[in-house]
Amino acid sequence: MASTSAGGRGTRIHVVSDVHGNARDLARAGDGADALVCLGDLILFLDYADHSRGIFPDLFGVENARRLVELRTARRFAEARELGARLWAGIDGDRATVIERAVRRQYTELFAAFPTPTYATYGNVDMPPLWREYAGPGIRVLDGERVEIHGRVFGFVGGGLRTPMRTPYEIDDEEYAAKIEAVGEVDVLCTHIPPEVPELVYDTVARRFERGSRALLDAIRRTRPRYALFGHVHQPLVRRMRIGATECVNVGHFAGTGEPWVLRW
Repeated sequence: MASTSAGGRGTRIHVVSDVHGNARDLARAGDGADALVCLGDLILFLDYADHSRGIFPDLFGVENARRLVELRTARRFAEARELGARLWAGIDGDRATVIERAVRRQYTELFAAFPTPTYATYGNVDMPPLWREYAGPGIRVLDGERVEIHGRVFGFVGGGLRTPMRTPYEIDDEEYAAKIEAVGEVDVLCTHIPPEVPELVYDTVARRFERGSRALLDAIRRTRPRYALFGHVHQPLVRRMRIGATECVNVGHFAGTGEPWVLRW
């Protein structure tokens, strides 16, 4: 994109996804940028690389976290749910209340770390009803909506599609497609999940195909945005590819790298 800002500096937008509790690096993610874009997954429920981090090990210990990761990686989802049910049976208090309390602690820290301005959408592990309480001035939350940022139109679609993982913000394919349709033609299409392309949805460490969106892929081919930006797949087989006129980019696993992806024009 051509430089358009005063003094020839151009516009610089930093993009992050899959923050998963990394408030320390999030606090500096907007340094030097005109705006920060966040593609969701703020919550850290369970760290697949470090089993001592997250809500699950805080409640049930590192060994149970290791076992849950092992079962999920092996796609033994029924056994993973049975393990979770046994562990939750031993917890005092309502499960939803316990989880919400832990999520609120993370959201308090993470939303305080966002710079101004921030444009954000939800990931599949986020809890959208709580965002309204924590997104203060300077943080704009968008889902199935579009906004102009320094002369370019950005569209945002949050959440993920239904999976055996049953994460908090998974929705039906039809609902997701309707949000894509509502966004329409944009310069930069921002989503949490990738388009349904095998190279973009395969996680080389988890050794499985994550769910991508066919409706998103169709929209990219039809509306030809300059960029399609997403996260969700932490260790993708391919991080970047061109689909027609559109540069498709997995902006990276921010929880692991601590570095934003940079968009300039």
